[in-house]
Amino acid sequence: AQWAQRRGDAEQEIETLVQNAQQAEEESTVLAARVEDQAQQQPQLQEALRSAQAQASEQRALVGQVQQQIQVLAAEQRSVQEQSRQQETRRERLDADQRALQAPDEQQLAELESQWERAKEEVAMAEARLQELQEALPTLEQTRRDHQQAVNAEASRQAALNARMEALKALQEKVRTDGKLQPWLQKHGLESLAGLWSRIHVQQGWENALEAALRERMGALEVSRLETVRAFAAEPPPAKLVFFSLPEAAAPAPAATLPRLADLLQLNDAGMAALLRGWLHGCYTASSLEEAMAARASLQPGETIYVRDGHAVSAHSVTFYAPDSEQAGMLARAQEIENLEKQARAQALICEQSRHDLARSEAALAEASSSLAQLRRDAAAHQSQSHALQVETLRVRQQAEQVRARGSQLAGELAEIDALLEELQERRVTAEARFEELDMQLADAQERQTQVDDRVIQAERALAESREQQRSVERQAQEAEFALRSLRARQSELERAITTASQQAAAIELEQSSAAQDLARLSDAAAQAGLHSALEVKLEREKELGARRSEYDDLTAQLRASDERRLGLERALDPMRQRITDLQLKEQAARLGSEQYQQLLDDAHADIEALRASIAQDNVRLAGLQQSIDRLGAEVTALGAVNLAALDELSSARERKQFLDAQSADLQEAMTTLEDAIKKIDAETRELLSGTFNTVNEHFGRMFPELFGGGNARLVITGEEILDSGVQVIAQP
Repeated sequence: AQWAQRRGDAEQEIETLVQNAQQAEEESTVLAARVEDQAQQQPQLQEALRSAQAQASEQRALVGQVQQQIQVLAAEQRSVQEQSRQQETRRERLDADQRALQAPDEQQLAELESQWERAKEEVAMAEARLQELQEALPTLEQTRRDHQQAVNAEASRQAALNARMEALKALQEKVRTDGKLQPWLQKHGLESLAGLWSRIHVQQGWENALEAALRERMGALEVSRLETVRAFAAEPPPAKLVFFSLPEAAAPAPAATLPRLADLLQLNDAGMAALLRGWLHGCYTASSLEEAMAARASLQPGETIYVRDGHAVSAHSVTFYAPDSEQAGMLARAQEIENLEKQARAQALICEQSRHDLARSEAALAEASSSLAQLRRDAAAHQSQSHALQVETLRVRQQAEQVRARGSQLAGELAEIDALLEELQERRVTAEARFEELDMQLADAQERQTQVDDRVIQAERALAESREQQRSVERQAQEAEFALRSLRARQSELERAITTASQQAAAIELEQSSAAQDLARLSDAAAQAGLHSALEVKLEREKELGARRSEYDDLTAQLRASDERRLGLERALDPMRQRITDLQLKEQAARLGSEQYQQLLDDAHADIEALRASIAQDNVRLAGLQQSIDRLGAEVTALGAVNLAALDELSSARERKQFLDAQSADLQEAMTTLEDAIKKIDAETRELLSGTFNTVNEHFGRMFPELFGGGNARLVITGEEILDSGVQVIAQP
């Protein structure tokens, strides 16, 4: 009865499960149809969303363009206002500059030019005088050198004469003191007496003839009375010695046919002349030995003809002269000494005259050098004054030209500013009208953008609702399918349980019939034993059945848990499906962007292969290009709207730069003129100073040994630049 009840319950549950399975299958079919309907609606909704987004983008671009135009117009208005303010400020500044301009002093300029002309004339005159003196200075220097050479030559000649005279005097003194008679003369106190040779003079060239005629009488000593020489008889001199006493002057003898030797004497003492005429009586002269030989036939006994070389020709003999005594040549030397003394005195006068001429030449040269230095200083002063006047004249002239040019420039700039202000006023009025028009366009565009944004929001909301409904229907379909599978599994389980129970019931019935047969055969004791065994088997079978049922319940619980996990995983898949959908939308947007970029590249006629090669060659990271694009876009956005007034501002700045460049060029030209004048002044000053320094250094080096009796001295510039250096004196006595 229990088994029948359980079987009935199972069959009833199976019927219920079959009904529920049919309902679940119908519901799953309906939900699958709804999912398909929702899937078919998705592309339409997405297309509607993309269309709405495109319209919104176009409208935003239109609004952005209008806003950009408004910003540009506002920037232009600000630029116009700023330019107007700048031009007004510039006009005020130019008015102030024009009022501050001083008219050029033409009278001062004319006076400076007149002074400059006079200064140039003075410079020309000074340079002419300087040139004349510079040309005369070499002549004076040459004259001084000639006089110096003459002084040196005359001094050398005088020194030679003095040396010759001193040598002859020394020789005469040596001859006079070194003879055999000198000790005897010293002994008798006669060493102070002068020999006859020192008191007579003969025509030049006849000295040997006179010495040949007089012989030892050339060294004769004069005594007052000849009687005094008697005392020397006891101790006669060791050599021939003649004493004489001058006779009374006698009348000259009549001239003979031949020239007499006595006539060649040049004596101022009449007694000496009478003495020598007596000694030279019968002595005649001839110009040559041939002439003497020719005239010897006319000679009287005792008469002799002498030639210049001292050779003697008598009527019957010829005697050749040779200096054979210590007194030989003394007359010639004495006459030569006398002549040398005369020449020395004359040479001294000549040297004195040469020194006087040299002194006058040096004085003239020094005066010329001093005048030259003074003229150079005067020329430098005139030149400096001329340069100063030139610089001042150029400065005043340039200042006047700059004032006139600046006045013309200011007038032109003021007229230009007035025209520019009128143009800016017209631009301001036009910009205000355009601003009102753009304001109305912006209001309309913003209104249309609001409507388009509403449509985009509605399309997004509809698409989101559709996607949500699709996901809900999919979940419901999945749940229905899961419930259907659960019901079918429960139905199969119950059918298997019923089959198993039927099989067990049949087996039990067989066992029961078998047991009844056994019971009929067995006794009560055996029946009891068999019943007991059957009960044990039943209990075991029931335990086994309970264990199987427990295992079945566990498996059923595990299956339900697995189904629940599967449902959880299905729910977890929804965000992934949503992400897949978003990625598909992004992929579609990327494809559209790629098509747009490809179109841009095609329009630009870009070489894709060359671009790829450039990217590969330059190691361009494509992954970071979007960041660079975004950054550049942000920078472009930060720059603000395009300043349409920038060209006008640039033109104004260029005009201002041209004006400043012109002023800078004028200043540079003035600076160049001043620098050239300064360089010219420095060069001329350096040249004059160098010439003056060299002249002074030369005179100083020449005068130092004359003043200090020898040594040398020079002037040295202490630096490399002569204009900034000092002068150092170096002297070595």
